[in-house]
Amino acid sequence: MTIRPKAAARPVLLAALLTSGLTAMDQTAFAKSPAASTALPEASGIFAEPSALPYHAPDFSRIRDEDFAPAFEQAIAIKRAEIAAISANREAPTFANTIVAIEKAGRMLSRVNAVFSQLTSANTNDTLDAVDKATAPKLSALTDDIYLDDRLFARVKSVYDRRAAMTMTPEDAMLLETTYDDFVHRGALLSAEKKAQLKTMNGRIAELQTTFSQMLTAASNAAAPVFDSAEELDGLSPGAIAAAKKRAEERGLSGKYVLAITNTTQQPEFASLTNRETRRKLFEASVNRASNGGENDTLAIVTELAQLRARKADLLGLPDYATYAMYDRMVKDPAAAARFLDDFVPALRATQDREARVLEDFAHSQGDAIKIEPWDWGYYAEQVRKARYDLDEEQIKPYFGVYDTLENGVFYAATQFYGITFKRREDIPVYHPTIRVYEVFDADGTPLALFYFDPFARPNKRGGAWKTNFVPQSELFDERPVIVNTLNIPPPAEGEPPLATWDNVETMFHEFGHALHTLFAHQRYPSLSGSATARDFVEFPSQFNENFATVPAVLSHYAKHHETGETIPSELVEKIERASKFNQGLGFGETLEAAMLDMKWHRLTPEQAKADPMAFERQALATTGLATDVIPPRYKTPYFRHVWGGGYAAGYYSYIWTEMLAHDAWSWVVENGGPSRANGEHIRKTFLGEGHTKDYAMMYRDFAGRDPRIGPMLEAKGLTGDDRKPTAGGDETP
Repeated sequence: MTIRPKAAARPVLLAALLTSGLTAMDQTAFAKSPAASTALPEASGIFAEPSALPYHAPDFSRIRDEDFAPAFEQAIAIKRAEIAAISANREAPTFANTIVAIEKAGRMLSRVNAVFSQLTSANTNDTLDAVDKATAPKLSALTDDIYLDDRLFARVKSVYDRRAAMTMTPEDAMLLETTYDDFVHRGALLSAEKKAQLKTMNGRIAELQTTFSQMLTAASNAAAPVFDSAEELDGLSPGAIAAAKKRAEERGLSGKYVLAITNTTQQPEFASLTNRETRRKLFEASVNRASNGGENDTLAIVTELAQLRARKADLLGLPDYATYAMYDRMVKDPAAAARFLDDFVPALRATQDREARVLEDFAHSQGDAIKIEPWDWGYYAEQVRKARYDLDEEQIKPYFGVYDTLENGVFYAATQFYGITFKRREDIPVYHPTIRVYEVFDADGTPLALFYFDPFARPNKRGGAWKTNFVPQSELFDERPVIVNTLNIPPPAEGEPPLATWDNVETMFHEFGHALHTLFAHQRYPSLSGSATARDFVEFPSQFNENFATVPAVLSHYAKHHETGETIPSELVEKIERASKFNQGLGFGETLEAAMLDMKWHRLTPEQAKADPMAFERQALATTGLATDVIPPRYKTPYFRHVWGGGYAAGYYSYIWTEMLAHDAWSWVVENGGPSRANGEHIRKTFLGEGHTKDYAMMYRDFAGRDPRIGPMLEAKGLTGDDRKPTAGGDETP
């Protein structure tokens, strides 16, 4: 493996950092603190040292399930000792011996957790789930013990209070600011009594979030509806019916058929199933998966989590959990985020009502005298799409082989726009045989990263799609990133090629946008590197990258029929483009409703959070002004993993906020000559490679030369709007 040269030394004036602003009393106080112990617990096992593989990639040929419990125990003990040494340091606090030292602590724990979190999300089992449940409270306690350590915070505050007298790089200054803010945010200023209460709350929250996620995975699998005959699945492809039969056989239900439940309310089969009763059964299985009173019912967990989060915010002197969660976001005010969401309602509700009439009229024209229900929308929308745009999803899929889309589409676009290239590595061990690994090189041939692609759904994989790092980029540790994109594309029936829907294609481009955010990182500190950004900024590069899926030169390069090799016909592309603004009532509506539901949950007081969760949901959805009776939210409360188990509490709005940023950013590209290498370099230098080294609003202005506009998003969705500024912004009063 070729090693990059170490980064040049940063222009930090060490003398200033060591003593600037420290009074004699300050120096005496720290000198009198207890001496630090230099002995650290010994590490052993597979995670004791960085992997010997290229880029320190995890060696899955050697990692065993039984490695994780002892590795976590060791790693937690080591990090505790490392933090204790910083806290008890008798030297006067400096940026180097306090702020950077905190950044350096916990290397083994990071290695263990990076692998473990991916496995428990993408390839879990009972052993890993048990370790996860046992470890979550310990990790929560460790975090609390760090951020609620009075001596450690005194050192951080001492450096922070002297920052004006220090000469630092912008990234050093950002690390200092975020470190101090994180301590305050996590309760460093609380009394001893309140700190003890906060620790108890945090431990219980961590336990509940882990339990919720595990129960939801089990609930989704258990809720998969069973059908007696292939006739009930009329409309599905032969391959999909064969997969349903195989799924039933794997469950010991020979002669039956099982349809899997995906993570969202709407299921992809709705577009094809001709049997209305089958659609209804599938819909009810989806919405009731975790609220039917069985062993995987999550409602009690939701109630307790909502109350604990509200109580936590109250303990910290804040009005609600949304205010607590949004402290470091681009949009910092929950009311501003709520107004941003509300601004879409009038035009979107008109679209929902108009599209509902279109679908119902079409159903009646086909002799189906029905009132459109949630399980009907996807089916009749697909029928109208075929009739109005002559577009059938089954016409599209043959042109989108999964690996062809990745290599000749996603990678090709990145090569053309950013100059990077890819080489498949078959010598890197993986945790599942369907995973592919690629090495990524910069335009000058410099090695950049390893990239893992895990495309297919499995019963032991949670729903959705995500990007994570096995190794983050960091100049501090001279490490380049090891990145994973995980999707849930239905695997092909035996003997058939893996094909993608258009939605799958967009998801592949989306997740690779997250990967690029880390690929191009060149930060010194891992906590500021790449996609380690706020929830309402991190989805911006990913949504921006979706635009490349339809760039003509890119599309024609990867959209080729898997049997004939024929490039997708231009008339079919035109149909896709014409149809893109159709069905926004559902497509955008369900996402907006979910964002509003999330925000309403996390603006409750402790007393309000005691409400029955489904009663609260009904009331909350009724106040959105949207047609939630026929278009339910993308995630309903009992299976809203993003907010109850996935770190997006009071943050689901970020998908819409960042979609606005992405549409506006693409309009800048179009206005400035289109997708070119020059524009790619500009994007890389202004936001895609900058991590969290700047204020987010400033970063966007560096890129576009102005604040973002909402108009391009409204235009892209076919909604009425203008080029007014968004009603919530980074550092401006909305």
